[in-house]
Amino acid sequence: MKTAKVLLVDDHDIVRAGFKQLLDSHPQIEIIAQANNSREAFNTYKKTSPDVVIMDLSMPSDADSPAASGAQGGIEAIQRIIEHDALAKVIVLTVWESNPYPKSLVKVGVKGYLTKRCAPEELVKAVLDVYLGGTHFSESIKAIINDGDDEEISPVKLLTKREFEIFTLLAEGQTATQIAESIYLSHKTVHAHRSNIMRKLSLSNNSEIVHLAIRHGVVLP
Repeated sequence: MKTAKVLLVDDHDIVRAGFKQLLDSHPQIEIIAQANNSREAFNTYKKTSPDVVIMDLSMPSDADSPAASGAQGGIEAIQRIIEHDALAKVIVLTVWESNPYPKSLVKVGVKGYLTKRCAPEELVKAVLDVYLGGTHFSESIKAIINDGDDEEISPVKLLTKREFEIFTLLAEGQTATQIAESIYLSHKTVHAHRSNIMRKLSLSNNSEIVHLAIRHGVVLP
């Protein structure tokens, strides 16, 4: 078997160093690149075309400051990579193991999902399984994905705080100009956020924003 070339993405240097040492010690795995934020992950993927991406979720998003919390940065990177390359093989490696993340990201197209509590040998196995065209989900994640709960997970949970704020204002009927004035952002920035919202939620116009917001209880009908 050829060597699996891996892009490792995590915003903590010491964590990346540990995973790199573990994976590089395997004769059929090579870490060819690393990244520590959403934008760098996407740009590095385009430059290096790795066989497998190992992606943490907790990192700054393109829209937020480095102090931002939550899983948005990793989600953005995954979405952008898979939109760029539908054949991308992404393994999530994170502390986030409750919904909406596992089910939502499986729908997006990730090939593996592990928690950072997994054994070192499971991470190695996941890389090789995914590299060879399979999938690998930890047992706890499988239980969440296959729990039989058919309740729809609100896609708006994948928005950043700022995007959710703008999504709500748009759903209430405000224009981009009104939003820019009310929350002290430039008109250009509001439009950029609106474009990200439309892309993430697969929407095409303001009417669809309103319908989605009502459907998920963000605004009243």
